[in-house]
Amino acid sequence: MFEHGLLNDQVAVITGGGTGIGLAIAKRLGSIGARIAIASRNSQHLEQGCAALRTAGIDALAVQLDVRKPEQVDEMVERTVKHFGGFDILINNAAGNFICRAEELSPNGWNSVIGIVLNGTFYCSRAVGQYMIARKRGGSIVSILANYVWTGSPGTIHSAAAKAGVMSMTQTLAVEWAPHNIRVNAVAPGPIESPGAAKQLWSTPDAVNRITNMVPLRRWGKPEEVADAVAFLVSPNAGFITGEIMTIDGGAWLGRGTFGFTET
Repeated sequence: MFEHGLLNDQVAVITGGGTGIGLAIAKRLGSIGARIAIASRNSQHLEQGCAALRTAGIDALAVQLDVRKPEQVDEMVERTVKHFGGFDILINNAAGNFICRAEELSPNGWNSVIGIVLNGTFYCSRAVGQYMIARKRGGSIVSILANYVWTGSPGTIHSAAAKAGVMSMTQTLAVEWAPHNIRVNAVAPGPIESPGAAKQLWSTPDAVNRITNMVPLRRWGKPEEVADAVAFLVSPNAGFITGEIMTIDGGAWLGRGTFGFTET
């Protein structure tokens, strides 16, 4: 699908890059030539992620990082530039989520998700944007959202609000930073096969079946499919695309019509 060496000499950092969708993105970008750094709060995820990348022939830099702490974000940028000599691509993938009714959600629960998803995405984008603007060579930022940014989602008011904020941030930064040749886009996945998310969001067979039946294509997406979309958006093939939100959900959010004519 992608030309070998398409991202040669590009340096990409993926937050939340040790597992799931983040790791799939790291593998895909590394497979087409990018030099990879993965960032995570969890040292075990970093170790496992780097081991998986080495198996795929990709030697990655591991950066332990809490995206909620701006000083750590600044250090991540400095360390990446020192190690690789540059910084070209940022993937904002770090996230947190769990099911909870709004009236039962504690301030700590709200602040935890908002801190990671909304604040963390801004801190990372701001730090990387400052570097890219000063360097005057442009770059690309892609944030991972969710398909419910368009609709809201009962049970995940914290995540829905945070990711909707990141969507607006994406569109705003796309316009502000276009004069610096920094493209800012996002990908909004629907149900994706991911062990980490499954534990938090759909832990029973009934839940899996219910969600599958909500997808017009009648299947879940694969992390690799999200990774392919991200690879396209950061590549020269998408050089005239900025401020775009690419939804990858098998038509799920479109299939929520009043009459539900989706049966075959």
